[in-house]
Amino acid sequence: MPETETGAPPRTLLVLAAVLVLVLAAGVAVAGLVMRSGRDENGALALVPVDAPQAAAPECAQLIPALPAQLDSKGTALTRRTIAEPAPPATVAWGAPDAIVLRCGLGKPPELTQTSQLRLVSGVQWLPVEGPGSSTWYVVDRAVYIALTVPDSAGTGPLQEISDTIAATLPPVPLRF
Repeated sequence: MPETETGAPPRTLLVLAAVLVLVLAAGVAVAGLVMRSGRDENGALALVPVDAPQAAAPECAQLIPALPAQLDSKGTALTRRTIAEPAPPATVAWGAPDAIVLRCGLGKPPELTQTSQLRLVSGVQWLPVEGPGSSTWYVVDRAVYIALTVPDSAGTGPLQEISDTIAATLPPVPLRF
């Protein structure tokens, strides 16, 4: 029976449509692979703005370029991450998916009191503040307050490396309560 009597489209048109669908699907798959390989593996990190009244201080301008390009976390090298715009000033991040974030020039942490339990790491006094899944460590003995937020899975390597850099870059000052 001829195709025109059944009302179905011609066989040639059906084959052409199937080939076009396959070519389109292959094109979308290839485009997806190409776009993924062109992206930064870690992606830009979006950060919530935090009040940092001294982010433009000379101490932050001195510290930020002195920070290491990578941190060691339990034997894994964590490289610096790009921070999404608008990027907070005097802020650096390392690693993915859970980033380590350093912010310089913050206001005095409200948890800092005369009875706070401080930790001394490489000559730098830190105030640890635990949170869900991470801890934020505040440097409290320099001319500017600095916060280092570290995921619980990171270990102590990043804190040690940042302490070494701060000790070598910024002189200590008396605690301010």
